[in-house]
Amino acid sequence: MSEEARTGTAGAQTPPSGLVKTVAFPTQELRSKVDARIVDHQQSRLDFVVWSAEEQSRGLNKSAIEAVVLPYPDHGPTIDRLHELPNLKFVQLQTTGYDAVIGKVGPEVQVATASGVHAAATAELAVALTLARLRGVDDAARDMTEHNWNHRQRPSLADRKVLIVGAGGIGNAIFDRFAPFEVEQTRVATTARDDDRGHIHGIDELPQLLPTAEVVVLITPLTDRTEKLVNKEFLAALPDKALIVNVARGGVVDTDALVAELESGRLQAALDVTDPEPLPKEHPLWSTPNTLLTPHVGGNASAFHPRIENLLVEQVYRLQIGKELLNLVDVSED
Repeated sequence: MSEEARTGTAGAQTPPSGLVKTVAFPTQELRSKVDARIVDHQQSRLDFVVWSAEEQSRGLNKSAIEAVVLPYPDHGPTIDRLHELPNLKFVQLQTTGYDAVIGKVGPEVQVATASGVHAAATAELAVALTLARLRGVDDAARDMTEHNWNHRQRPSLADRKVLIVGAGGIGNAIFDRFAPFEVEQTRVATTARDDDRGHIHGIDELPQLLPTAEVVVLITPLTDRTEKLVNKEFLAALPDKALIVNVARGGVVDTDALVAELESGRLQAALDVTDPEPLPKEHPLWSTPNTLLTPHVGGNASAFHPRIENLLVEQVYRLQIGKELLNLVDVSED
């Protein structure tokens, strides 16, 4: 499977067989926002309803629903109920990742991601986490609570060697935002190739790249190939004091292996995602040294709302005229 298909950036694809007539939104609020932006209701052949694990239209006929927009951010309970819709043809995620849907729908159901919607906000957070951990902003915040003036030199982001694992839309957004910080950037994807930003190394080249990587930013999708990609061997290959920044999925990292490195003080981490997630209250990651945690908020910023609405309006337009859909991905079980 191509990198573009895995990351939901494959572009336009074949629409569901037959024109869709009924689209379900997860909330009345989102339904109303999209409905208000439909330019010509006279030409619309779609009915909008509300259906999710949390909210449903009164008197809803589930058999009529052919397309579903999943909730955000907690889409798990609704995904578990997709089997209740016997005529489902299309599922639209509001996330870039789609691992939660793999194996949950049949081959007759097409699935699209929100690729591009979260790129700016997630890239912002990747840079913020990197700067905060390198410059000790998280330590300074803790020192404030104790009125402790702890002045010491910290590593700069400038002159660091940054390795970005993942070269899809968000990976490119991260690359662009790091560029003004005077860093040396290297990118890795499933296969080696070149694009307008330069060379992309293949994932098989990681053993040669890791020993000089001072900051590793993870933004790869969670697949069979990337699950626990960052394992004991991966971490051992990094230089002392290297920083792991994960804005991808928690399962990309072997948590036990990372905890061992963090507890030793050899590496540091800034994590927006964890495995497990949410992180249990007694989990050791809460107290490992040189660790900064945020609660999976990478894409959940103010920029999300207008961008997801733009995407949904476009997808609805394509559904109602049978035009090719955007961001379709393969969710069949490998």
